[in-house]
Amino acid sequence: MIVSYDGTRYAGWQVQPHHTTIQGELERVLHRLTGEKGRVQCSGRTDAGVHARGQVVHFDLGVPAVEKKLVLGFNALLEKDIRVLSLRKAPPTFHARFGVTGKEYRYFVWNGEVLPPFLRNFRTHVRAPLDTAAMNRAARVLTGKHDFAAFSANPNREVDGTIRHLRELKVGRRGREVVIVARGNGFLYKMVRSLAGFLIRVGAGDLDAESAGAILHSKTRTARVPTAEPQGLFLWHVSY
Repeated sequence: MIVSYDGTRYAGWQVQPHHTTIQGELERVLHRLTGEKGRVQCSGRTDAGVHARGQVVHFDLGVPAVEKKLVLGFNALLEKDIRVLSLRKAPPTFHARFGVTGKEYRYFVWNGEVLPPFLRNFRTHVRAPLDTAAMNRAARVLTGKHDFAAFSANPNREVDGTIRHLRELKVGRRGREVVIVARGNGFLYKMVRSLAGFLIRVGAGDLDAESAGAILHSKTRTARVPTAEPQGLFLWHVSY
């Protein structure tokens, strides 16, 4: 199932006691539609306030179901800030998380004096002029297969280690909007927001683009790499 959501009102993906989450809402509606209390698995958790354009999820059913009716049912019962875009039967071996071969995230920055109010939940506001050429120079240093411990918010607790292949990291601009695109085989905890926070500092002139290599090779998380705010981040696409 492909799911799109505005994460503003939610405490992230994962079910949590006393908090409204994306997973919790999908499982609540699944139970109403089918009578089954199945676990909905996703391609990767998103944090509170983070959005998804193309989150991939799967669940197992012990009862037959008509795909089109399930989509209609989900969208009738979910809040309007969560939408099921498509649904189909998958092979028994499919797993939304373990089958992932790549992900694309996009981080959106509004680089202007005034942030339009209707974008406040979907853009990070940076008033200082951003030098996207410098940001791209730093991004090129970070692209490739590296140990990204310096860009993980919790490097000592990463289950599968801290080496990842960042296939593409680039920065583009259209008017006041700056977009950071990150594509890779996987990402560490808050890695994309850390990359964005670092690149924003480079763009604002707080750090040199050449510092990217030293920070990367230090394998140590420091205050030089801030975690950018969540509202600018979208899980854009997942590959299998």
